[in-house]
Amino acid sequence: MRPVQIITLLVGFTAGIGQIVLLREVIVLFNGNELSLGLVLAAWLAWTAAGSALTGCLARKREDVTKAAGIVQCLCGLSLPLTVLALRDARALLQTVPGELFSPARTALVCLVCVSVFCALSGALFALAAQLLRQEQAANPGKASSTAYLLETAGCALGGIVASIVLLRFLSGVQIAMFVTMLCVGAGASLFLKTHAGTAVAMAAAAVLAVPLLVFVAPRVERLTLERLWPGFELIDSRDSIYGRLTVIGAGGVRSIYDNGSILANVPDPATAEESVHYALLEHPAPRSVLLIGGGLNGSIAEALKHPTVERLDYVELDPALIELYQRVFPRESAATLANPHVHIHEADGRSYLRNSRDPFDVVIVNVPDPSNAQLNRFYTTEFFKTARRHIAPGGLLALQLRSSEDFVSPELAAFLRCVTRSLKEVFPRVAFIPGESLHLFAAEDPEILTEDPQVLVARLHERNLHTLYVSEYFIPFRMMPDRMDQMHALLEPSADTPINRDFHPAAYYFSGVLWSAQFGHGYALMLENAERIPFSRVLAAVLAPSIALLFYFAFGTSPRSRARASAVWCVVASGFALMSLQILLLLAFQAVFGFLYRELALLIGMFMAGIATGSWLGIRRLRSERTALLRTAALCQLLLAGSMPAVLTLVYFNAKSIHAGGTLAAAWIVFPALALIAAIPGGCLFPVVSAIFLEGRSPQTSLATLYSLDLVGGCTGALVLAGFLIPVFGLWMVAWLAAAVCVVPALLAARAGFASVSSRPIDDVRQTRTR
Repeated sequence: MRPVQIITLLVGFTAGIGQIVLLREVIVLFNGNELSLGLVLAAWLAWTAAGSALTGCLARKREDVTKAAGIVQCLCGLSLPLTVLALRDARALLQTVPGELFSPARTALVCLVCVSVFCALSGALFALAAQLLRQEQAANPGKASSTAYLLETAGCALGGIVASIVLLRFLSGVQIAMFVTMLCVGAGASLFLKTHAGTAVAMAAAAVLAVPLLVFVAPRVERLTLERLWPGFELIDSRDSIYGRLTVIGAGGVRSIYDNGSILANVPDPATAEESVHYALLEHPAPRSVLLIGGGLNGSIAEALKHPTVERLDYVELDPALIELYQRVFPRESAATLANPHVHIHEADGRSYLRNSRDPFDVVIVNVPDPSNAQLNRFYTTEFFKTARRHIAPGGLLALQLRSSEDFVSPELAAFLRCVTRSLKEVFPRVAFIPGESLHLFAAEDPEILTEDPQVLVARLHERNLHTLYVSEYFIPFRMMPDRMDQMHALLEPSADTPINRDFHPAAYYFSGVLWSAQFGHGYALMLENAERIPFSRVLAAVLAPSIALLFYFAFGTSPRSRARASAVWCVVASGFALMSLQILLLLAFQAVFGFLYRELALLIGMFMAGIATGSWLGIRRLRSERTALLRTAALCQLLLAGSMPAVLTLVYFNAKSIHAGGTLAAAWIVFPALALIAAIPGGCLFPVVSAIFLEGRSPQTSLATLYSLDLVGGCTGALVLAGFLIPVFGLWMVAWLAAAVCVVPALLAARAGFASVSSRPIDDVRQTRTR
């Protein structure tokens, strides 16, 4: 492999690792909200397109861009750790307190500004690398451009896989960023030296400098930047687990555990500990076996064991690292609860545990935070409720709690509570509740098992001789006063348009977005609410109508050459939109099924890019075909890409329903990555094919940057529209069909152009004749 090809491969390798590191930082910064990934991906693609297009225009005017590529390579590497630091410093710069949400405007601002320098330089570096390849292969610029795209995507895939297998398991985010910096600086320096000996010296010097940076400097920078995320608090511990970044902070004798910036538990917190279990256990006449899913580290396990009838308590913790952290930071509390012989700890996902367990339980308590993201939404869908129902013993119940209000429940919050209540009623014939600052919901098959009579609960409290402060004979009647109960009954009564929360139609996404916006103003909330009122058929018609009009114009109102070139441009934009849609759908579907996207993000993205690289290699092998054959290939790839989105979701849906105890990890590590690879192949094959059509008859100095930028613009549009509006409003299934429809129309145009006889000579032969 020649030095220029290695540099092009390194462009993708750097971008792939940088994207994964920054996406993980964004998940932590924005409290685990996966939809923020769409915003940062949109900003990422927009800046990369801008850098690529601008540099491509400038590079055409220079005969030798080697030195410029070396400078940009070094700057790109240096900018990655600075970008990580900027994201971690964003909270302090914008004066938000720990745990506070960013407003929608500030979220978009942070995404747009923080990634700007690294992404613009990355796009510029790709344009320069492509220009270097074209200078080496002046006789065949189409193949050179396609080779640049292949090497860049292959490098990105390699970066994702290396990050997944090695880097993320042993290095922190700052260490990975500094590793990339030294790699880029060494490669950039080698471009200046131009000799094999100089290249070897530059890379050796970078490797020597990397050791003290990674071992001594990076850990200190890591600690300092994490402390800036928690101003005014003592940072006791912080570590990355498979589910996110766990942090323990302390102030005023209270220690708090955060996961991706969201509060998990305060220790001590007697009010939350009592309310999370006592109301549920008092609803049952004599609970013997209890399943507690999450939230057992704030003292709720000890509170549940106060009930004399409880013989066994199974505690399922989503994150094994959280148990280890709790035992290390809170040794006295953990010894008193987790070591109790009645307590059985299961380090597993709550849904997987229920799916693979055969034990029935008198009371199943879901004690996880509100469904503000897909990882948490998995415990509030009808699919989960059906799984839980199969494990509830006769006369048993399911309990969960959501945020509410003592006095005034806003219309946005009321709609959210109705959604979860209706989802419960889809599975259980009887649903009861206790209102207050948090709304406690109870569901059972036996209508007689649940009670909304406060005196019954108080009698059971005395009968079990429970000594409590916050769930007491005074507070229970207060929370269940008749007027408050009547008001909440009316508020929770579902209407005909109340959505049902499902795994692949996460209505909680929509309500979380509305509630999030309502805290800072109603701009984004109003947009979501207005979008929610529009039927999906009208959205589909709004997308297809102008597309069909353009189809007829280009298909019958233009010359064959213009028709071919228009189909190439349209296919590139549509494939960019479709590939980004497919990537987001895969990531969210994985989170909905398994819940540990934070760890598998690198592997999924790496395999997705490997699919694009594989398709690009297949597309390059088709470049010596006639133009009509290339157009037909483009049409076929576009149709395959259109069908891949609903096909992938269908496979994921049925795979999730059939996962058994031994197949969970196999599905996560084999099935999903394989789907990501296979589904991306048509999109990768499309780019070199349409680039050959687009470049036909043009000057050999025509830059690939224009076409590459159009591809990125399509992806940017897909990320922004899908994450910001379509997925919260319509869910994953409808979005898959909409993205498929976007691909079908340019496929028809390419097919029309392909079946019209334009040329009988291979495109490469035509181009080479003109360049000679």
